[in-house]
Amino acid sequence: MNGDKQNERLIMDAGDMGRALTRIAHEILERNKGVQDLALVGIRTGGVHLAHRLAKRIQDIEQVPVPIGDLDITLYRDDLSLRKEQPVLRTTSVPFDVSDKIIVLVDDVLFTGRTIRAAMDGLMDLGRPAEIQLAVLVDRGHRQLPIKATYIGKNLPTSREENVQVLLEELGEDDRVVILKAAC
Repeated sequence: MNGDKQNERLIMDAGDMGRALTRIAHEILERNKGVQDLALVGIRTGGVHLAHRLAKRIQDIEQVPVPIGDLDITLYRDDLSLRKEQPVLRTTSVPFDVSDKIIVLVDDVLFTGRTIRAAMDGLMDLGRPAEIQLAVLVDRGHRQLPIKATYIGKNLPTSREENVQVLLEELGEDDRVVILKAAC
């Protein structure tokens, strides 16, 4: 990712991220009255790691494992024809039937809503969930589609030109959320 911390404005450190994920785990359990018929699906790439962290927190609280899957939305994106480079396909692994389950989609940053729309399309190709909820670490606004997160770690008003990044230890970084400053 980006190892140049001088061009970053720190928004959340590792402690902030951990507390936000713990709060989201409790909110998921409270809203759904436990883990009955609950499953998490992380959107590649950052959402997958956050989904695994949430699943661990939920298991620590409830002493019950929650099914977890990974979703690659590449072929569901509405901007494939606009991209110059070939898309890199990664695996989708949802090792359970999504039908009649409460699926919590997990992503790192909610921006325009287009990634979430693509994820819902991909999820619906796997079955018919009873409900789809959305958990995001950061909601930065600027929606282009009528999509709203069910669970939010941090609301972060931004300008469209700013670049918000969630950096994770699973990807070789120190856990943090930053806004990258534009190069002058």
